[in-house]
Amino acid sequence: MAAGPQSQAAGGYRRLSQKDAHLIATKHEMLYAGRPGGARASFAFCDLSGLDLSGRALSDADFSGAILSEVKFARAKLDNVNFFAADLRRANLEGASLRRCDMRGASMRGANLTGADLFEADLREGVIAERDRRAGIKVLRHEESPTEMPGALLAHANLERAKMTGIVALQADFSDAVMRGCRLVRANLKHVNMSGAILENADLSGADLTGANLRGAVLTGASLAHTRCDGADMTGTLTDAPFGKSLSDLPEPIDVMLKNHALWVETQGASGKPAMLAGVDMRPVKRLANYDLTALLASNATFFGINLEGVRLQGAQLAGADLRNACLVKADLRGINLKNARLGGAKMTDANLSPLMIAGDRLMPAQLSGANLRSADLRGADLSYAVLTQADASYANLTGANLRRADLSHAILAGAQMTHATTREAILEGTTGLRLGA
Repeated sequence: MAAGPQSQAAGGYRRLSQKDAHLIATKHEMLYAGRPGGARASFAFCDLSGLDLSGRALSDADFSGAILSEVKFARAKLDNVNFFAADLRRANLEGASLRRCDMRGASMRGANLTGADLFEADLREGVIAERDRRAGIKVLRHEESPTEMPGALLAHANLERAKMTGIVALQADFSDAVMRGCRLVRANLKHVNMSGAILENADLSGADLTGANLRGAVLTGASLAHTRCDGADMTGTLTDAPFGKSLSDLPEPIDVMLKNHALWVETQGASGKPAMLAGVDMRPVKRLANYDLTALLASNATFFGINLEGVRLQGAQLAGADLRNACLVKADLRGINLKNARLGGAKMTDANLSPLMIAGDRLMPAQLSGANLRSADLRGADLSYAVLTQADASYANLTGANLRRADLSHAILAGAQMTHATTREAILEGTTGLRLGA
């Protein structure tokens, strides 16, 4: 990786002012907009420490070897950017798009990448180099320096298929991050927080997870050969083994139970019988799209990743259920009980979570108090009258959602998208991170 800040300055790093950076970024944006006078941004081996480039469109720019400590890149468009051997210590990249970035050998110690999109980013080791005025980047020795991110914040970040071989990320926060197919071979992950992280099919071979927090993480299909997990907290971790009750523990085959349940609903209890699925691991079913599961009793059941598109779950009891990454597009969830349920990353576009009409004009609102809705897709969902007290909807997409008369008291909405969302007569007392129209 690049040398320390003092030696870099001595090596001829050009210090840019805020005005300089603004002009370079503006010309880059002009180029990508097809306007005359544009030019690709090159910040290679420049010192931009402390500058503000929040929200700028800088995809394909060159920041190789640059000093970017404490730079503000929040919500910036940085796809395919070259950050090779850059100094990003304590930089703010919250909500930034960094898809397919080259971040090999970069230093991201203490950087904030909360909610950032690092899809297929390359964070592997980088060859140690220094600037040479005549030869550009000059290799000092054939030795690789790992990408450093001790104490970095990557909660809710998308790291799907990112290359992170040999990364050093002691005490970093990957809570609720999507790390599906991520390569973490030989990574130093001591004492990291990976609670709720999605590590499906990730390669953790030879990684060091000593003292790591993996509570509720998903490790299905993950490779853990020679992985150190001494003192790691694996409570509630989903693996390929059944979680809770397996389908084989049920009194009859699941397809028979669901058929009898549908008959019970259709005949209003005259025939069939209700399915009792509390605590059952439903993952082997994989698909329940368009099923009629009205009034289903499935508290604390596991529906992780299941296709439930168009399902009818009116008045169902799913308190504490795991519905992370489930597809609930256009599902009928009127009056459902999802208290303390886990819905992180669930696809719930156009889902109906409005009240269920019972006993004349009495309304039974959907219950989502304490629910985890982090990064859930709720575009166009009807949440009118829904009870969302103390729910966590950080980085959820609520664009066009109907929240009329919803109770959002003490809910967490940090980074949530709420453009065109209706919040008329909603209870917003104590809500944190609320940015209407954001």
